[in-house]
Amino acid sequence: MIILVVNSGSSSLKFQLLNMNDESIMAKGVLEKIGLPDSIFTLKYQNESHTEVSAIANHEAAVEIMLNALLSHEAIGLKSLEDINAVGHRVVQGGDSFDRAVIINDEIKQQISDYAVMAPLHNPAHLAGIEACAKSMPNTPQIAVFDTAFQQTMEPSAYVYGLPYELAQKHKIRRYGAHGTSHKYVSHEAAGFLGKPIEELKIITCHLGNGSSIAAVEHGKAIDISMGFTPHEGLLMGTRCGDIDATAVLYLMQRENLTAAEMDTMLNKQSGLLGISGVSSDFRDLDNAIAEGNERAKLAKDIFIRRVKKYIGSYAALMNGVDAIVFTAGIGENGWDVREAICSDLDFLGVKIDVEKNKCRGKLVDFSTDDAKVRCIVVPTNEELAIATEAAELIKK
Repeated sequence: MIILVVNSGSSSLKFQLLNMNDESIMAKGVLEKIGLPDSIFTLKYQNESHTEVSAIANHEAAVEIMLNALLSHEAIGLKSLEDINAVGHRVVQGGDSFDRAVIINDEIKQQISDYAVMAPLHNPAHLAGIEACAKSMPNTPQIAVFDTAFQQTMEPSAYVYGLPYELAQKHKIRRYGAHGTSHKYVSHEAAGFLGKPIEELKIITCHLGNGSSIAAVEHGKAIDISMGFTPHEGLLMGTRCGDIDATAVLYLMQRENLTAAEMDTMLNKQSGLLGISGVSSDFRDLDNAIAEGNERAKLAKDIFIRRVKKYIGSYAALMNGVDAIVFTAGIGENGWDVREAICSDLDFLGVKIDVEKNKCRGKLVDFSTDDAKVRCIVVPTNEELAIATEAAELIKK
């Protein structure tokens, strides 16, 4: 079975073509700067890599370029578009309507559109990709896999806000979380790595990147997650401020005479590591600045680490213990110094790390000491494979 996975952004389209018989990647690539005259298309397969720079007008044109490229390179192994059994689309926000992958129809598209208010940068872009793929492959099932689906197992006590209940219900204001596809994937991978059924484990998964979230996964089900109504809540992130007193937002709007749109831009694009440091949203840039004595860069990094540690402690309390702490995504997989700082002083939980084992990047490893009660594990995430797996299972059914 061959599955094409598409992750459509506002000005980009990432894709992977997977053969699910052996879970191998037949080809992958990205189309960037869609809508600009210097759009970039990168295609990789086997040991080959091709890059082209030319104007790509919109997502429909991007999909056409992608499909033509997949067909034109014989080594990829795709004879015709009919060889693709399904297209799996990443969709960030599915609200409380979806707890699993679904085949897309007009009703599903309308619901994705309705939830765009909670993911204005994501859902409209996903719809553009869905429409473009459906037009080019009208007989191929288009499947939506939602980032919010994994969190649908949370209890009301975890997702209800302290707002007037009827008003919150009317406007569907509640905690939805995000990164669910990644949290589900790495928690199951960690269980397999430990050789234990996930139904017997209490796991805290830390998806740490430019966008970051932490989930409490008890016996295979998400019981809490740091992100909320939108991906803004929770940890300090690259450009998002994370947890903040709502009154501080209102106060700042009044003092600076900011509109709601301007405040939204500040909270999501000008805050976080970038806002505090004044340097960058990237940890590599922060580390360079810290080495040069930049105190604000150090403060930004310290706040990030402190908040991750706070969430780990609170989730261990919710689950009455923890068996494994999993680190994934760009910072989680590669920032060994960040992992070391987060895991320090957690010995009361049973965390003990091997500092030398931890000095690794981007590979599956248990960096705990042999006698540690809590396993600390790096698990590289693979959201594309997770999406393809859900799409394949749905098609088989």
